[in-house]
Amino acid sequence: MSSSPERFDLRRIEPQPWKNGAGVTREVAVGPEGAGSGAFDWRITLAEVERDAPFSAFPGIDRCIVLLRGAGMRLRSEGGALDHRLDQPLMPFHFSGDTPLSATLVDGASSDFNVMTRRGAWTADVTTQRSAFELASADVTLLLCCEGAWLVAGAARETLDPMQALLWRGPPPRISASPRATGALLLVRLCHDRSS
Repeated sequence: MSSSPERFDLRRIEPQPWKNGAGVTREVAVGPEGAGSGAFDWRITLAEVERDAPFSAFPGIDRCIVLLRGAGMRLRSEGGALDHRLDQPLMPFHFSGDTPLSATLVDGASSDFNVMTRRGAWTADVTTQRSAFELASADVTLLLCCEGAWLVAGAARETLDPMQALLWRGPPPRISASPRATGALLLVRLCHDRSS
């Protein structure tokens, strides 16, 4: 695997409208590359929810959602076994994709970041970083700048501005990341599940 990362500006990724017309999705990355919505091992997306809508079930998939912008939404399963108010920006929320959910907007449209992994094959660790850190090894690593500007230093030096991301498909080289002043960055580490 190449140690050179893929670079994205999430705002420039072509949005795909939902079939129900309630929002759009921008697919940031998927593994294996080119996998469809039902055949992926892992998938990273940005969603813009414009009105109350159902969330499709993804049996066998573990999900993590992070509010990026807007007042957020309430996620609820039929019967209320899962009832979560996603209204704190940059606070990852993990849940099973097995059960369909309804999303009710709190106060207008919102944008959220999504990570999905196939249970038993991959695991996802999603954290918010606000100070300098060094990357720990993972099979896939994504850095998404959410606030401020971040300097990513390794074999080369890169600057990330809000909504820009770097993705390594394979363990990254020795890399450190630090905010220019203050900022927030989402760190996604995907690993093959070796427990089974």
